[in-house]
Amino acid sequence: YGIKGNVCVALEQLINEGKQFDRVVAIGPMIMMKFVCQLTKKLDIETIVSMNPIMVDGTGMCGACRLMVGDQVKFACVDGPEFDGHLVDFDQAMQRMKLYKNEETRLLLKEQEGESHHGGCGNC
Repeated sequence: YGIKGNVCVALEQLINEGKQFDRVVAIGPMIMMKFVCQLTKKLDIETIVSMNPIMVDGTGMCGACRLMVGDQVKFACVDGPEFDGHLVDFDQAMQRMKLYKNEETRLLLKEQEGESHHGGCGNC
């Protein structure tokens, strides 16, 4: 039941069956949107993505949600979250998503281990 495979497999299958699309809207993990955009660019199908990077203040002041869209710096919280997927620098955006990884890991360990955590993991 359904289509076995990822969203790109499903999209290719529909196109191969003769379906035509004027626009694709991709919402989900950045890696999925990146590969959808690679496919739709080859097929010359307009593609809108909904970017959901880390957002701290919602005003663009902190810069956490900064993206390169074409040759312009954009902020997902004020300029988006929808952008032309063929212009988004997904590699940079995915790298920026790792910006707070150490802090997130440290806080998760602190929450999980509570008072019983006594160091030694290198995240303290």
